[in-house]
Parts: sequence; C-alpha cells; structure tokens
Amino acid sequence: MIAGLVQILLFQGIGEIVAKFFLPLIPGPVVGLVLLLAWLLLRGAVPESVDLVAGAFSQHLGLLFVPAAVGVVMFWPNIKSHAVAVVAALVVSVVATMAVTALVLRLLARDRQEAQE
Repeated sequence: MIAGLVQILLFQGIGEIVAKFFLPLIPGPVVGLVLLLAWLLLRGAVPESVDLVAGAFSQHLGLLFVPAAVGVVMFWPNIKSHAVAVVAALVVSVVATMAVTALVLRLLARDRQEAQE
C-alpha cells in the first residue's frame, strides 16, 4: 500500500512542478492525474499497489466533501448575497456537462457502430 501511495504522490508532485513552470493555468493535481493516466496506459495495467490505494481513496471519498461543506457554511452570507449568480453558474455548468457528455457518448457510439460494421 505504501508503494502505491508513493507512486500517486510522486505523480502529484511531478504535476505540481509541471504546472508551476509550464502550465500555470492548470492545477498541479490535474496535471499529475493526466500523467498518471498516461503512465498507466503506457504500462497497460494498473499495479496492484496503486489499485489498493485507489480503492481505499474511493471508499472514503465522502470525507473530501467536508471542507467544501465547511466553506459553504463559513461563506454563507456571501453566497446568499450572490445567490442569482451562483444558481446561474450551477445551472449553466450542469447543462454544459450534460451536453458534452451526450456528445461524447454519441461519438463513441458512432465509432463503436462503425467498428462493428
């Protein structure tokens, strides 16, 4: 389990360095996840140690929402005063996410259908 955690944290660290010097608009953890994904794709399999750590993280994913909930409570007066903007941003982002998901699904279904023919 330690080896898997070290690998994940190594990719996060590399992502932070890349984001700091080359991609300042993209968060380091996102760059690290993309690099980890590329490494796993090149490798062709997920190491058991990384799979074990990822499984443990996903079982306790709900804990990651605690800081966000505390932030909402702490900044409730600001959120309440900008409620229209917050609701508009949420609605637009949900609609955009659903539209992009539908388009990607349509493209993947078309590619799969063409591969079957």
